[in-house]
Amino acid sequence: MNTLLVTSTHESTGKTAVTLALGKLAQERGQSVGYMKPKGTRLQSNVGKTLDEDPMLAREILGLDAEMHQMEPVIYSPTFIDGAIRGQEDGDELGEIVEEYFGQLAEGKDLMFVEGGGVWSTGGIVDLTDVDVADRLDAGVLLVSSYEKPGDVDDVLAAAEQFGDRLAGVLFNGVTDAVFDELEQEVVPFLEGRGVPVLGVVPREQQLAGVTVEDLADELGADVVTDGDEDAYVERFLVGAMGGDTALRYFRRTKNAAVITGGDRSEIITAALEAPGVKTIILTGGHRPPAAVLGKAKEKGVPVMLVNGDTLSVVDRAEDVVHTGRTRDEKTVSLMRDLLFEHTDVDSLIGPEKSDDASDDASDDAADE
Repeated sequence: MNTLLVTSTHESTGKTAVTLALGKLAQERGQSVGYMKPKGTRLQSNVGKTLDEDPMLAREILGLDAEMHQMEPVIYSPTFIDGAIRGQEDGDELGEIVEEYFGQLAEGKDLMFVEGGGVWSTGGIVDLTDVDVADRLDAGVLLVSSYEKPGDVDDVLAAAEQFGDRLAGVLFNGVTDAVFDELEQEVVPFLEGRGVPVLGVVPREQQLAGVTVEDLADELGADVVTDGDEDAYVERFLVGAMGGDTALRYFRRTKNAAVITGGDRSEIITAALEAPGVKTIILTGGHRPPAAVLGKAKEKGVPVMLVNGDTLSVVDRAEDVVHTGRTRDEKTVSLMRDLLFEHTDVDSLIGPEKSDDASDDASDDAADE
């Protein structure tokens, strides 16, 4: 049985999609797989009563029958962290629990996938960083990273040094066209010259980089009051809290954005409607703008949605939808599976396809003995 721990340099690098897609690829190659996320970090409540969504998705997509407490033994919530600081958590005991459940999940499996929590350093407060977990579970490590500028290489090198010989390689995910050639032609050779293998450079795919306006409205429970392109993708949010002229200059510098502002800020709404990169406008505070403003939005084909709550709380909710909602179902995992197959050295990570001949040879060897 082999073990691969998938970790990341930053949050929102597509770690979950990569992990589950590799699991699907391994299953397609005839391998039995298991999954574990020792530290549950994607929580909806401070006390951790709401379980991490990733193990639940893994159980569904990979067809696993493991129990949630096995797949996610440590609920890494703010309450847990506060307790650890006060000396209420024992790192050694937690590590032993992780090992125990891992052993149960790994029984009869060809390949175990272990997903890191947050970033590779998460868990240090109880000596359960992904470095510690990899050592405890004797796992090879795939480091998933984004890449926007050369300075990002510092984070990759720092993580690679911590994992040492356990590092199977680095996967750059969601790479835009603007930096793709630079990464492949300059950064990859540099890293490999430093002894850091790069196993893949996966191009950015819009369906994995954001959510549609329609999905965003559903997740926020918003009332969409003007028709428009609800299939457009939203990748970032802009808060409208300045004057109209300043807002227009600000909005025009971005793309695939949603503007969040109060419903009584007509000048902000009007400025947002003049920016081609704004795909939707989210109005807060229970205020409905004048009919003339809504009429202009309809004319421009920009969906306007009304959401209860103040602007800051809506921003938090919206950011959570985008940052944690990229791997929501089998469709997104299937898309990542195709991207990995095309752009990654999959054989190095999960091995070649199991052949019937290999099984027959193993049976013959056993009979000879």
